[in-house]
Amino acid sequence: MNISQADQDIIRAQIGREPQGIVAIAARGDNGVPVVLQMRSIVDGKPFPTLYWLCSKDLSKALGSIETLGWVKEIEQRLAVDEPLQAAYFANQQQYVARRQQAMSAEDLATIEQRGFTEMFCRYGIGGISQWDKVRCLHMQYAHHLAAENVIGKLLDEEFELYKLLENKDLK
Repeated sequence: MNISQADQDIIRAQIGREPQGIVAIAARGDNGVPVVLQMRSIVDGKPFPTLYWLCSKDLSKALGSIETLGWVKEIEQRLAVDEPLQAAYFANQQQYVARRQQAMSAEDLATIEQRGFTEMFCRYGIGGISQWDKVRCLHMQYAHHLAAENVIGKLLDEEFELYKLLENKDLK
């Protein structure tokens, strides 16, 4: 892990524990604070299909409030009837799986193959979801959006202007 001690300290404060499985910082706020982490596919010897992890307390709190409003169901209902949205979301899932595969270390890839997890890693998309017409968690969608663009994250920015939090100099 080639992350500065200052970044490690910030991440520890954000998540409230010692960080594990971090490969890189995938996105930062305008003030330089890490907001998305790129994760290993094997953490503590166990499969971890989440490539991008949202670590910002402020973004996590905002997204938790949005989830409480019922936005996961709202998006799933839109996905059921909006074919262009569904196609874009499906493409995001495929891109996520491909990017995770490309990002895997040789060690993690060997462990995954040895333990018979290859099919699982090909099937599990954003946030480890296997049903690509569902939305497991807005936090994972938004993390993917900040790291690599995501149609659900784009909708969240359009509806709730979450991107403005990234501009806040006090973002944590």
